[in-house]
Amino acid sequence: MNDDITRIGTGARMSEAVCYNGIIWLAGQVGAPGASVAEQTRACLAEVDRILAEAGTDKTRILSAQIWMADMADFAQMNAVWDAWVPQGHTPARATGEAKLATPEYLVEVIVTAALN
Repeated sequence: MNDDITRIGTGARMSEAVCYNGIIWLAGQVGAPGASVAEQTRACLAEVDRILAEAGTDKTRILSAQIWMADMADFAQMNAVWDAWVPQGHTPARATGEAKLATPEYLVEVIVTAALN
């Protein structure tokens, strides 16, 4: 077992991701405030791809995803982007819920946990 903890994008408040024991946990990813649900979802997923690549893994290794939405009325719009992005045959366990996000301009937040290669 590897006891080393690796942090990616470490800031004063949080890291973009933390790797430990073959697993990577990503912080919540958001899109540009004021963009549409679809645009914010695409931006969130692009950031997930970027951070996973920096850690040496990819979206086929995602174990679970949590998606928080400001309004579940936008669920279908978010799902259309998700369905085009998620690799078939490698879909993770997923939960989606409605919550007040950090600012009213954020409509979607995506949080994933993945296995490292």
